[in-house]
Amino acid sequence: MDTSRPADLDEYIAGFEDAHTRDFLGRLGAFSRTAAPGAEEGLKWGNPAYSLDTILFAFAGCSKHANFVFTPSTREAFADRLSEFDTGKGSIKLYCDREIATDLACADDRSPHPRVRSRRREVDVRLSSDRA
Repeated sequence: MDTSRPADLDEYIAGFEDAHTRDFLGRLGAFSRTAAPGAEEGLKWGNPAYSLDTILFAFAGCSKHANFVFTPSTREAFADRLSEFDTGKGSIKLYCDREIATDLACADDRSPHPRVRSRRREVDVRLSSDRA
């Protein structure tokens, strides 16, 4: 990874040499925007982070995986769904050679953040009406 500080998610991803890792991180960024509609995307401590009044989650890319870090309340809300993942205190490891677990999105209103739940429902309604 390039050691200069990126200005945004695109520069962050571009700093990775491996095309497969860049593709995975791009998909993880897209998933993050879908999971938290309206959240501000930025870099915190040099890593992609998504905020809505407070940081909801962030991720850090590595050569073969990304560490996806939740707020403690979000991690607790999804604890029953995390048994298949390598977890740390407040984080899960997402491997670049596996699909992103999109079912962890806030679609079932588990997010402890009311604004995320509200915006997530709006997106679900729009997606449903687009398919009809």
